[in-house]
Amino acid sequence: QQNNLRFVSGHKSNLGDLSLHNSIDNKADKRHVPSVPMKILDAPGLKDDYYLNLIDWNTTNLIAIALSNVVYVWLPESEAFEAIKVESDYVSSVAWIKDRNNLALGTSAGDVQLWDVETKKRIRNMQGHSSMVGSLSWNDYILSSGSKFGSIHHHDVRIAQHHVGTLCGHTSQVCSLKWSPNGRFLASGGNDGLLNIWPNAPGAGVRTVPHRTIDNRQSAVKAINWCPWQPGILAVGGGMKDGHLRIWDTKTGSCVNDVDTKSQICSLIWLPKYKELVTGHGFPSNQVSVWTYPSLSKSTELKGHTGRVLHLAHSPDGRTLVSLAADETVCFWSCDAADEQKTKGSALTTHTL
Repeated sequence: QQNNLRFVSGHKSNLGDLSLHNSIDNKADKRHVPSVPMKILDAPGLKDDYYLNLIDWNTTNLIAIALSNVVYVWLPESEAFEAIKVESDYVSSVAWIKDRNNLALGTSAGDVQLWDVETKKRIRNMQGHSSMVGSLSWNDYILSSGSKFGSIHHHDVRIAQHHVGTLCGHTSQVCSLKWSPNGRFLASGGNDGLLNIWPNAPGAGVRTVPHRTIDNRQSAVKAINWCPWQPGILAVGGGMKDGHLRIWDTKTGSCVNDVDTKSQICSLIWLPKYKELVTGHGFPSNQVSVWTYPSLSKSTELKGHTGRVLHLAHSPDGRTLVSLAADETVCFWSCDAADEQKTKGSALTTHTL
């Protein structure tokens, strides 16, 4: 089987007899989005690893997906693929810099690389980690990287001496990194069950004490994301032994809402256009769930995967959601409700080869 992304014709999924749209609910405050994916891509070679971050969608509508040691860059509008091959066992994380077509990659060898995707040339190879880099997050020109052994490094990609700070607040693998939208705080989640909130001070050398620590020792902290429109609000999804979706006020350290999803939460994103949260799940249903905010009432379940939904991203206009799962498939979902699609049309059209 070739190591590439391709469209699937006649792809079998666990959709069963689901209709194109969800059944009508009497609650007027719920949107009803289609429960069937608009498009499915085959992604052979996808690493089934809970601790990696292998997809990102940038503001210029480019999607980066890492499969083994190759990163595929896809422009949905033209259906065009470009491939970047990395000299490493595998790529462990990807993250676009804001407003430019430069892509950061973390590798299994511990390197942090910066690539120009237009020329397919590596701009920089930034060393410093001694183990796999599973998470990346940008804050302007500062790139933060988290490693298997718990360290977080800050890299200023504009200068030769790129390493400008280190955070040492985790005792095991850093599963997730997210800078807040205003750039003031960095959230880091670890396999040690800790959620740390760090102030923006990349030039302060080595820091070992975060601004705030939230202990979630029941499971690893992988699925985290800041609310784009409410400063200080962070959504956190619990792993296999937890399964709770929690909303934290990081200013006070208090949990302001909590719902038990009864499932491993592997990924989490916000949909600013609709003021909603989306979670990707593992056992038992491997579903994508859409939640209204702030009530955290479930509005939709999208069941198109047979393996756990490890990664989520959304389009720049917020109208399309993409999920990447352990079943080696990529599903594209419309976020528009049925009535919106009648007037606006879908963001992507179905296409098979």
